[in-house]
Amino acid sequence: MNQPLPFGAPGGPGRADLAEVVELVARGDREAFSVLYDALAPLVFGIVIKVVRDRARSEEVAQEVMIDLWRQAPRHRSDEGCVTTWAATIAHRRAVDHVRSAQAAHDREQGPAAREHTTAHDEVAERVETRLESRQVRRCLDGLTELQRQAVTTAYYGGLTYREVAESLRAPQPTIKTRMRDGLVRLRDGMGVTT
Repeated sequence: MNQPLPFGAPGGPGRADLAEVVELVARGDREAFSVLYDALAPLVFGIVIKVVRDRARSEEVAQEVMIDLWRQAPRHRSDEGCVTTWAATIAHRRAVDHVRSAQAAHDREQGPAAREHTTAHDEVAERVETRLESRQVRRCLDGLTELQRQAVTTAYYGGLTYREVAESLRAPQPTIKTRMRDGLVRLRDGMGVTT
């Protein structure tokens, strides 16, 4: 197995040599690709692992980048930039694409589950709260005059309209409206409700 050689190392390709190697790779030279692979694989893997942050997935992405380099070699123009910059750009873009794709897949899987998740219903807390509110309402009702309490309780618990309450209590409708309005205002104040 060939060990990667750093740039400028004795026996390793230099920056100028890599441009020639890419030209050979563009013509389909497999040996040239082996040289390119050995020269760029450490750089590509280093960039990918910094973005992906998972060794196994980084190895897969780095392999895809090297295949991209093989396929895109005919499009590389040495007058537009050095080979290492070209390879680094492809590696970074592919790594970012992989992370985004993985995140999108995770979101698709988690989205329905998150929408279906409901907060556990705390029946005990709800009962306690209802009882406390009921006690407070009863205390406030006790603070009303007898006529106000009758009008409010008949309307609320009986589900009656002003006219029906007036008929039930044998009182004029305007009087019932006044009693109920005054009673509700006192209830609101007693409950601490702000408008």
